[in-house]
Amino acid sequence: MRLIIEHLSKRYEKKQVLKQIDFTFEEGKIYGLLGRNGAGKTTFFNCLNRDIAADEGQFFLEDAAGRKVLSSEDIGYVLSTPVVPEFLTGREFVKFFLDINQNQMESPQPVDVYLQRIGIAEEDRDKLLKDYSQGMKNKMQMLINLMLRPRVFLLDEPLVSLDVVVAEEMKQLLRSFKDGRVTIFSTHIMDLALDLCDEIVLLSHGELEVVEKSNLDNQEFKDKIIAALREEDHESV
Repeated sequence: MRLIIEHLSKRYEKKQVLKQIDFTFEEGKIYGLLGRNGAGKTTFFNCLNRDIAADEGQFFLEDAAGRKVLSSEDIGYVLSTPVVPEFLTGREFVKFFLDINQNQMESPQPVDVYLQRIGIAEEDRDKLLKDYSQGMKNKMQMLINLMLRPRVFLLDEPLVSLDVVVAEEMKQLLRSFKDGRVTIFSTHIMDLALDLCDEIVLLSHGELEVVEKSNLDNQEFKDKIIAALREEDHESV
């Protein structure tokens, strides 16, 4: 399966954020969408998810059966700041999600199986989500997206505020779920992209460019990318 993007453009007043992007993402890989803060990574995701309207562009999924237009039902989207119903417990939240989505799920599992899978301890499962840490809330947000097994999985800097242990748990979880879907992980942290992702894509000046991971071991090449991002930041002021 492939996610195909054709001629994606988006402008905010005088600033052209995305410029006629043509790109193809392959299933089974985690793509690191690397760019400075404000480069347009969230805009790129919101256009794919149709949370905002692109000025121009089409998005398709293509597999052996042919090509279809990408729909919001094909997408799982994890935000940088988790949004969960804090008046529910962890167990209640997963049960509620199972109840309302049972017709869309293949072979649903018991609630505790899902909570175990993301490392929520038994003593925390009946606590209100408002009492969960940021990392635990991020895990819950990721879980409900993965439960529906989306064909395209978008993650908008979900590891930024997590401690080292939780961030590593989240990375292992993402690696375990990458088969059979396109996963795009946005970040402005180069070393995180290099550690987690199979492919690196740079969003700069409104365009996507593949970056060879082997080049990122070269300090001169890293400096070149950082210089390009700083130049873009200066232009946006």
